Amino acid sequence: MTIRYIADMHFDYEDIIAYDNRPFHSVEEMNTAMIHRWNQIVAPEDLTWILGDFCAGTVDRWKELLSALTGKKALILGNHDNREAAECLRDYFEDVSDYREIRDGDQQVILCHYPVFAFHDHYFGACHLYGHVHDSYEWHITENAKRLLRKLYVRDDLIRMTNVGAMLPYMDYRPRTLKELDAYF
Repeated sequence: MTIRYIADMHFDYEDIIAYDNRPFHSVEEMNTAMIHRWNQIVAPEDLTWILGDFCAGTVDRWKELLSALTGKKALILGNHDNREAAECLRDYFEDVSDYREIRDGDQQVILCHYPVFAFHDHYFGACHLYGHVHDSYEWHITENAKRLLRKLYVRDDLIRMTNVGAMLPYMDYRPRTLKELDAYF
């Protein structure tokens, strides 16, 4: 089993195309492309952690999308997720929560939709994956704060955190493994 991560897919949200400058002409094209890219790399036994803002649609729409995506799924709730839909669909997920600390091989991973600078065990090798800030000024502020904290700690291996927003070039609308994300910590 391979563990993968992605955030901010925003299925069915037309305004996100302009907000993120996504390379799609319509929400239908975006949805189709994201499903295709996911299914190209995720095997049925793989687990993908969705770090929020999956879909704001109805329970039926969530079922349709989740059924179209291969592999097992776990959800960290985001600010745009329909909490009622997520609660009704617990059978479609391995886990649904606001925050989770997991192990991916030997690596402790802190999962939250939002960036957290003083995340648990950041001084002892844990890493943190988040979304929410897209490729926006908030992400650039987050990256600047991360650099400042590393300078203050005088160690480059601290504050290992990265944005797994689908729209980022290194994500390319595909769930990624920790190994694939290593260069972006």
